[in-house]
Amino acid sequence: MEHWSYLAAALVIGFLGSSHCIGMCGGISGALGLAVPGQKPAWGKLLGYSAGRVASYALMGLLVGLLGAYLSRDLATTLAPLRIVAGLMLIAMALYLANWWRGLVWLEKGGSYLWRYLQPLSRSLLPVRSTSQALALGALWGWLPCGLVYSALTFALAQGNGPEAALAMAAFGLGTVPAVVASGAAAVQLRTLVQKPGVRLSMALLILLFGLWTLWGALHHGGHAHGDAHSPMPEGSSALEGSHSGAHGRHMHSAPLTEPGDSRYTHEHVPAETQQEAPEQEAHSGHHRH
Repeated sequence: MEHWSYLAAALVIGFLGSSHCIGMCGGISGALGLAVPGQKPAWGKLLGYSAGRVASYALMGLLVGLLGAYLSRDLATTLAPLRIVAGLMLIAMALYLANWWRGLVWLEKGGSYLWRYLQPLSRSLLPVRSTSQALALGALWGWLPCGLVYSALTFALAQGNGPEAALAMAAFGLGTVPAVVASGAAAVQLRTLVQKPGVRLSMALLILLFGLWTLWGALHHGGHAHGDAHSPMPEGSSALEGSHSGAHGRHMHSAPLTEPGDSRYTHEHVPAETQQEAPEQEAHSGHHRH
């Protein structure tokens, strides 16, 4: 996308989907001891945990971005198919948040295979006693199976570029930070708020609009690319033909326009010296006859 607008889109997607993050990360917030009544929130641990998650998201983005660059090279240098997949995944995420369709649960089950190996490592970091431990815990927790993250990854994949995809996922992670940090400071109150049907439905509808916008852009630009690829005459051949026609026209224009028997034709092609000698020869020939 142009003008870095994809970063703003990823940031908003993360913010709108953060209601799902509160449900997924509520347990870890309690384990961090960030919402214990009568205690001040441990902001260092909160921010360290969020920074670890964002770093993991950026790493995922880099990996899928490199994959997207490879796939786009094999798809006739167009990213339209990848962006169609991203739009469909965002629509699926919206339906998931609104509790209209929970197909993303199957993707989360697929991601659980990797989580089986990472979960024991995350448990070894509990209880968290320092910011560095919170950072490491967040980095591991970023790989928790999550339909919202997988939807964002398809959006990053559609960038077709490793660094841009990493930035997109980092922006997505930053969009989730306010809700996760707030859940640590006031987990019960915030969870009650985001679980209200009206709030979840509003966020789901906004993500649905993002999905439709992504899908429309992919189909629109993909149609232009398809038309350009099937244009009847390449631009270079048209220029070559025009050059040939111009040269042919100049050749025809320089050809004589008179018949060989015409006097003008003779004067054009007979040297001047020969023309001056002709009257003298005629006069000498006439004098000889007399």
